[in-house]
Amino acid sequence: MAPAHHCPLCRQTFFCGRGHVYSRKHQRQLRAALERLLPQVEAARKAVRAAQVERYVPEHDRCCWCLCCSCEVRKHLSHGNLTVLHGGLLEHLASPEHKKATNRFWWENKAEVGMKDKFLISPQDYARFKKSMVRGLDSYEEKEDEVIKEMAAQIREVEYSRQEMVRSVLEPQTMPDPEEGSSTPGSWKDKNRVSSSSQQPPDLDLPLAPELDWMETGQPLTFIDHQGIPGVGNIHSGATPPWMVQDEENSPGSQQIGPSIKLFITVEEKEKLKKLPPDRVGANFDHSSSTNACWLPSFGRVWNNGRRWQSRHQFKTEARNKQRSRKGKT
Repeated sequence: MAPAHHCPLCRQTFFCGRGHVYSRKHQRQLRAALERLLPQVEAARKAVRAAQVERYVPEHDRCCWCLCCSCEVRKHLSHGNLTVLHGGLLEHLASPEHKKATNRFWWENKAEVGMKDKFLISPQDYARFKKSMVRGLDSYEEKEDEVIKEMAAQIREVEYSRQEMVRSVLEPQTMPDPEEGSSTPGSWKDKNRVSSSSQQPPDLDLPLAPELDWMETGQPLTFIDHQGIPGVGNIHSGATPPWMVQDEENSPGSQQIGPSIKLFITVEEKEKLKKLPPDRVGANFDHSSSTNACWLPSFGRVWNNGRRWQSRHQFKTEARNKQRSRKGKT
């Protein structure tokens, strides 16, 4: 009996020896597996003459399954912040280990000989890819430099506009014409003297400008003195505010505000009684009427103290005495 043979493509075990690789099922599975790998190899072949360099993203860490070597291969080649597309797959396809594994895979599975060259990269093609990769890196650096220059120009433009705005705000305003402001030249000089003294910093030891005489004739200004009631303080002098002063008429003990507690309780009880049904038992009972302590009926001494059997014996004895009294009368 032939030894067991396991086929990784069909995922089955056969006892027919090497004859399984010639079966239609095996050839169909082999062709489907090669067609799944062929588009990725063709995309990598296109990058031999024009390598693409991009900024690194987490998606560039994807791997692809090499059918000939039965292992996962990194699809792209990344270094730092840069990634060369299809660089990892091209490096694996050009390695001598992949070439040996491809020859063994084609011999064991009896694949088409014409398709084997499609899954191999010659050393000349890989050297051409290295040169194109250098050119791609140079072009990527030039693009990055242009982007950096554009960003720097934008930053300088924004900074210049900001400085212009600050300069326009901090520049002293133009002085108005003295002939338009007032008719007298003396007043114009006084105003210039006041404005210049107000603009000087306080730390400089400069001679103080002479104070203006506000009571001088010809000045249109009017001085309003502090107004207040004599003998009465205010909040600025430390007196009690008027809203905190208690009047004698409105003192807390002189007048009661609101209803009393008894009136509130009676009104609250009436509101509770309104919610009850009007036809209930005892709704029309007069609570003001006086009642005696013996108003309850006699139900076999249920309301007496003691046990019920004692009241039952007492009731029977009283009933016998009543019967005897009745017989004696008759």
